[in-house]
Amino acid sequence: MKSPSGMKSPVAEALANLKKWGVDGPFDYGLVLGTGLGPLADLVEQPVIVPYAQLPGFPGGQVSGHSAQVVAGRIGAVRVFVMQGRAHYYEDGNAAIMRAPMEAMAALGIQKLILTNAAGSLREDVPPGSLALIADHINLSGVNPLIGMADDRRFVPMVDAYDPELRGALQAAAARTGMILTEGVYHWFPGPSFETPAEIRASKMLGATLVGMSTVPEVILARLMGLRVAALSMVTNYGAGLFGGAPSHSETKSVAAEAGETMKALLAAFFR
Repeated sequence: MKSPSGMKSPVAEALANLKKWGVDGPFDYGLVLGTGLGPLADLVEQPVIVPYAQLPGFPGGQVSGHSAQVVAGRIGAVRVFVMQGRAHYYEDGNAAIMRAPMEAMAALGIQKLILTNAAGSLREDVPPGSLALIADHINLSGVNPLIGMADDRRFVPMVDAYDPELRGALQAAAARTGMILTEGVYHWFPGPSFETPAEIRASKMLGATLVGMSTVPEVILARLMGLRVAALSMVTNYGAGLFGGAPSHSETKSVAAEAGETMKALLAAFFR
């Protein structure tokens, strides 16, 4: 992984630095934790923690509610590489801002990726505090992390982008723990401002049941690299104008933190 000038790429440097910290592949799963969900990393046994600041190309930690570090270890018999915090398109206008971490995970032998996020619900029967499994997404923003690629790999198929087998395994884990895990369609908005009530009404008409500002660019990048993907949303609010919904970032963080134990129990059952 060298640039045309012969210098190491950021991904190669990140992998070398991870190895210095004792983090080396192969790993069974990658896990990306969204806003307020960082404590899910407590599931990891005998963790090795590496700050993103030590890993070129990894996020800079500019959003409150994100811890900005890698936590590597095991959950039961499963080796996991956990990203405790992500970067978003709205931070600098780069839809491919998570490309280096995705490439690093692929290089570490990861073939299965679980993404988590905080999301708004467009269904009254999926209130704040609920969990939802993403079955598909809508991206009408005109933004895509593969724009500018110069080869045919950019034409990534997106049928079953959210892997049916992984979704089935998560549903089975939910059933074992007595949880109801609703499946839905996630509409990606680039942010950082929240959606307007009119945008939420339009999303509902298009078939969306969840809205948020993350995950979709990562799914596209992961599929480019051949990773199988599943994504879980922690519902933190209703969409603007629905059922009294008037979302804010402080609400997102507080509800995700309070309800994170539910997602922790689900992921513990899934991995174990």
